[in-house]
Amino acid sequence: MRRRAELGLTRRDVAVRAGMAPGYLRYLEESPAAAPSISALVRLAGALRTSVTVLTGGDVDLPPGRGRAARNAEFVELGVEECWRRLSTHGVGRLAVTRAEGPVVLPVNYSVVDGSIVFRTAPGSVPSQVLGTRVGFEVDHIDEAFSRGWSVLVRGRARGVTDPEARRRLEERAYSKPWAGDGRDMWVCVDPVEITGREIRERSPAHR
Repeated sequence: MRRRAELGLTRRDVAVRAGMAPGYLRYLEESPAAAPSISALVRLAGALRTSVTVLTGGDVDLPPGRGRAARNAEFVELGVEECWRRLSTHGVGRLAVTRAEGPVVLPVNYSVVDGSIVFRTAPGSVPSQVLGTRVGFEVDHIDEAFSRGWSVLVRGRARGVTDPEARRRLEERAYSKPWAGDGRDMWVCVDPVEITGREIRERSPAHR
């Protein structure tokens, strides 16, 4: 279902491509007990332009980007507005900080609130020690089937949020709690100084 949504296809679109009934595709998407044949999986993977391994979650513990590069790839710089669109409202990003022992990159659950990156962390943790410093924050996405992807990099200054009214606003507007669990009640805000992004995609036929 997620792959279908990424491609902007309806259930009927995929069913027609895969040569199966829409009702059966709905059953496959919605029933945890579904056990499709390898033939059905191959046809469905072809319709979604992916592999059976990806379709069945067999690559869930592998690093992204294992597919082959596109034959006619090109880099495209993303404008600021498009970068914010890719960041959207929330997700998982990587916080890059500099410590005495060297650079450290950590994943954090983030939200975008009032034009800033916000996340929660635990007092005493590495992310909590970045207040008042310049940091990097990166978000990316890779599409294995199409051999394309994008990344957005935010450079800014980190600050703590202690004002009760500001904290209440973040509690209301931030999307979700940290995946790592409770105890992360310290709010950190990254105010952007610079935002850049780029996308790698297959060059259109007119420009080959």
